[in-house]
Amino acid sequence: MPLNVAVQMDPLDQINIAGDSTFALMLSAQARGHRLFHYAAGDLNWSDGRLWTKAHPVTVQRVAGDHFHFDAPVRLDLGDEADVVLMRQDPPFDLGYITATHLLERIAHKTLVVNDPAQVRNAPEKVFVLNYARFMPPTLVTRSLEEARAFLAEHGEIVVKPLHGNGGKAIFKVGSDGANLSALIEVFNQTWREPHMIQAFLPAVAKGDKRIVLVDGEVAGAINRLPGEGEIRSNLAVGGSAEKTELTAREREICEALSPELRARGLLFVGIDVIGGEWLTEINVTSPTGIVAIERFDGTDVAGLIWDAIEGKLA
Repeated sequence: MPLNVAVQMDPLDQINIAGDSTFALMLSAQARGHRLFHYAAGDLNWSDGRLWTKAHPVTVQRVAGDHFHFDAPVRLDLGDEADVVLMRQDPPFDLGYITATHLLERIAHKTLVVNDPAQVRNAPEKVFVLNYARFMPPTLVTRSLEEARAFLAEHGEIVVKPLHGNGGKAIFKVGSDGANLSALIEVFNQTWREPHMIQAFLPAVAKGDKRIVLVDGEVAGAINRLPGEGEIRSNLAVGGSAEKTELTAREREICEALSPELRARGLLFVGIDVIGGEWLTEINVTSPTGIVAIERFDGTDVAGLIWDAIEGKLA
């Protein structure tokens, strides 16, 4: 049966279709005969116990510059008229994002929301991963310059990053001399009210940061992301490049440890990041990426696997 699929995401005219995972999911859904609707998180409305949005029926095609067509907008009741909501807007994981999860949670008993909005809210990338500290590099969460200096003294070189950042933004390496650490913590404390994440620097990042995609708790594929020249960050969004890879025994152990909890939480599409074949750094649940690159290198139709899982849950 064709499904009504509401896609909550960023503007379609701003995406790079060559690597965008949401666009790949939309193409896959359309190929299966499902009907697509596009709307932004800011378009959500609630009244009289109903959650609705002004949404554009949309068709998509893999043609750069002409990759989508909107029909006239409709008022779409997400509880009664949508079968699936894909919550795919990019972070920041701010109050706007959190509010959208609260609103979508109100229809989750009628409409399948991927990923489960309550669990997305309860599992921010760099906080949820603390449940698996045994797989993580040495890590400190703090706003304290004194604690940051002590951590640097212990570990020699560190990385400082926002607790709710995304896409490799605002990640800084601090050397053993601690130059600019005080200024950096000052800027972080002025910019963000929450604590920050500080980790021991892993030289193995020069050989890549592996993105492993899990679909309903099962490994669907992986890519190794290599930093660009002069960079420590390997995120594709900041100039990293991807290559084919295989999982290490340690990475498979990590995936097996995560799998039951991901299923139990309704986190159907998840991307985890592992450095050096052994160090888990993030569990991405808000808007994971990487499925286009996995298909390019491995031939695995990860978008199809995600739709198989969605259709299976609805059946």
